[in-house]
Amino acid sequence: MDLPNRKQIRLPEYDYSAPGAYFVTICTHDRRCILSDIRRGDPCGRPSPVLTEYGEIVEQCVKQTENLYGVQIEPYVIMPNHIHFICIIEHARATARVAPTLGRIVGALKSLAANQCRKAGLNGSLWQRGYYEHVIRNENDHREIWQYIDENPARWAEDRYFA
Repeated sequence: MDLPNRKQIRLPEYDYSAPGAYFVTICTHDRRCILSDIRRGDPCGRPSPVLTEYGEIVEQCVKQTENLYGVQIEPYVIMPNHIHFICIIEHARATARVAPTLGRIVGALKSLAANQCRKAGLNGSLWQRGYYEHVIRNENDHREIWQYIDENPARWAEDRYFA
């Protein structure tokens, strides 16, 4: 049986270990809403995520991944069934073999979170296969993505990942 070819979404010939900023989205398996609930939290009624036990684990794993790889993950938002963040790789490494690539960083975050969530009682997979990434090319791009992440909870009902 021939399997369908997966669409290549990474930039060919791009060095994903190079210093720079990257916008990343990771979705839960089957888009299950297990990471947070969106509630009207502040006095002005602005929606915000209230993390579940699994969402709290994911948040801890974000911080561990930052420390493990020496990258900055900010801002981030943990939505009910996905997480958005900007990952900043600040320092050039000697070679691509020893440099943490964006894929290695995201893979570590996903693995760390999945293992910890399974220990906390999660049945099945935490994450879907793969992730979405966008290379942030300039300050305007960075500002627009930061705003998108910041405003994501307010748009939850219209979100394409809304269950």
